Amino acid sequence: MKLKYIVLNTVALASISQFALAATIQHAPKDNVIRVYGPGGPHTAIIHAAKAFEKETGHKVEVTFGPQSRWTDSAQKNADLIFGSSEQSMTAFVENYAFISDDIVEPIYIRPAVLAVQKGNPKNIRGFNDLLSQPVKIIVTEGKGVYNTSGTGVWEDVAGRLGSLQDVKNIRSKIVSYEKGSGASFRAFQKYKADAWITWSHWPLTHKDKVDMVEIEPERRIYRDLTVAPTTNADPQTLTFIKFLKSDKALPYFKAEGWKR
Repeated sequence: MKLKYIVLNTVALASISQFALAATIQHAPKDNVIRVYGPGGPHTAIIHAAKAFEKETGHKVEVTFGPQSRWTDSAQKNADLIFGSSEQSMTAFVENYAFISDDIVEPIYIRPAVLAVQKGNPKNIRGFNDLLSQPVKIIVTEGKGVYNTSGTGVWEDVAGRLGSLQDVKNIRSKIVSYEKGSGASFRAFQKYKADAWITWSHWPLTHKDKVDMVEIEPERRIYRDLTVAPTTNADPQTLTFIKFLKSDKALPYFKAEGWKR
């Protein structure tokens, strides 16, 4: 059976009042399609795994990804599975949606923060320390208090990892743009011809034609996880799909994008 998935452009997160409408929308997911919703980034590995799952089981999967504001109405109607790209991101989903809860959220993979650099790495950046020592232009991803993104606070976590205030000041002075969401950050990285974007491994690994990836030094490296949460009254095969996502059969799709168990 053919996998259906939807690509959504990055836009600002809907206001809190929009999420209040959730109470007025009837959540009725049982339609023999596993409908999966979540942010851009982890979606590529999930789509590959979903294709393999469909081929093996015949169960249809539809993956919708992008900014939460673009899929929230549909998710409230028919979501079987919500995935999050960090714990803080999933916590916000739990807060917004009554059909998922903390006790059913499960972390299934984890990946590191890395540096995306221009193709060919013209500044010869070999690690985070080079950002401290060179006059570079940096892009970072931030929710700015209004946008649900796993990138919130990542640059500060890495810069402040060794307890040096000067390191944080140094990096802050070189940030040319704070972008809401990874998709917007990727576009800004190209627009500003920035030297580095502090992001997650799957972004440069799935855009090898446009950027190169540089690992962050082990002593500064941080990780955030991929979480999944089946919804209330989800189609029964949803749990089978989650089991497949965690299996050795799905592992290669995630490993190829920097995820590990």
